[in-house]
Amino acid sequence: MTAAPSSITSRWARKLGLTREQLEVAAVVTFYMVAALTMVFVNKAVLLSSPTVPLLFLLIQLFMAVVLLHGFAFAFPRHVQLPKLEFHAFRKLFPVIAVSLSGLVFNTLCLRAVEAAFFQIARGLLLPLTIVVSALFTRALPQPTVPVFLAALIVTMGFLMGIAPDALHIDVAAPVGDETTVAQPAPEPLNGNSNTMGLFYGIMSSVFIAVHSCLIKQSLPHVGGSALALSYWTNLVSSLVLIPIVFVAGEVSEFARLLRIASEAAAKGVPSEWNWGTFLWGSIVTGIFGALLGLAAMLSVKATSPVTHMFSSAAKSVLQTVLGVWLFHDLMTTGRASSILVILIGTLYYTWVKAQQPPPPPPNKEQEMVQRAEEEGLLAVEFDADEDDDGKHKEREQRRD
Repeated sequence: MTAAPSSITSRWARKLGLTREQLEVAAVVTFYMVAALTMVFVNKAVLLSSPTVPLLFLLIQLFMAVVLLHGFAFAFPRHVQLPKLEFHAFRKLFPVIAVSLSGLVFNTLCLRAVEAAFFQIARGLLLPLTIVVSALFTRALPQPTVPVFLAALIVTMGFLMGIAPDALHIDVAAPVGDETTVAQPAPEPLNGNSNTMGLFYGIMSSVFIAVHSCLIKQSLPHVGGSALALSYWTNLVSSLVLIPIVFVAGEVSEFARLLRIASEAAAKGVPSEWNWGTFLWGSIVTGIFGALLGLAAMLSVKATSPVTHMFSSAAKSVLQTVLGVWLFHDLMTTGRASSILVILIGTLYYTWVKAQQPPPPPPNKEQEMVQRAEEEGLLAVEFDADEDDDGKHKEREQRRD
C-alpha cells in the first residue's frame, strides 16, 4: 500500500529537522526558482544558438503547452477538463489572447537581443506600468496612493539607472603582470541596433503584460472562471495565429536552411555552425517548464504569502544575474548592479505596502470566479511568474472599490 503524500512529507521533515510546513514552503520556493531560472537560461541558450528563428521557437513552446494540457486531460480526466471550442467564447477571449501573444513575442525578442543579466533591467518598468494601467482600467487611484506611487518611482529610478549612458560601459583592465596588453572597453549593452531594439522590446513586453493582468479579470467569466480553460484557449489560439506569421517572417525557410547546413556538416563529418541539438532539447525543456512555471508561481503564493513569494522572486533575480555573468559571461557594471538593487528595493517595498492592507470583504459571484481561478493554477502558461503577485494585489484593490 502506497504511503500518503502527507506522511512522506512529515517523514522527510523529521529527517531534516524541519516542520512539515517549513519543508513544504522550502520545496515550493525551490520549485518556483528552478522553473523560472530554467526558463530564462534555456530560452537564452536556444536564442543564442538560433537567433534567426525566435518566433518559430515560441510557436513550438506554445504547441507543446497545448499538447501537455491534452496529456493531462487524458491522464487525469476527473481533475483536468479542457473547454469546448465555441466561437462566442473565442470572440470574447480574443482581446486577452492577442495581448498575451504580443507580450510573449516582445518578451522573446527582448531576451534574444539583450544579455540575461540585463534582461530584468530591460523589463524593469513592469511594476510602474502595471500600476498605471490598473488605474486606467479601474478609473481609480491605487491605495494607499502615496506609498504605491513612491514604490513605482523607486523602480523607475532603478530602470533609468540601468540605461543611463554612464552606467552602460566599463573598462576591462589588463591582466596583472601583462603590461603589453592594452585595456579595452567592454561592449556596451545599448551600443548597437539589436540591443537598442532589445530595450524597446523589453518596454513593450512590460506594457502588454501590464494590460494582460488587467484583462484577465474581464475574461475569466467567459470560461466559467477556469484558469485552465483560459490557459488552453490562450496557448491554442496563439499557436494558430503564429503559424502564418512564422511563414511570412521567413523563419520556416530559415529553419530549413539551418537543417540543410547541419545535415551537410554531418555528411562531411565536420562540426556544424548550427547546433540543432540545443534547439531541439531547448524547445522540449522550455515547453515543459513553461507549462510548469505558472503552476510554480501559484504554489509559491498559495503555500507561503505574497511577501515571501516576492522575496523569492528577488532572490531569483539575483541568482539570474550571477548565473548570467557566470554562464554567458554577461557584462556586470556598477551601474547595472545598482539598477537591479534599486528595482528590487522598490518592488519589495510595494509588496510590503500591499501586505499591510486589511483583508478585503467577501467577494461577489464574479470575483469568486477569479478567486477560484487563482486557486486552480496558471492563467497564461508562458508569462513571467512575477505577474501573478501583481495581479493579486490589483484584484484586492478592485474588491475594495
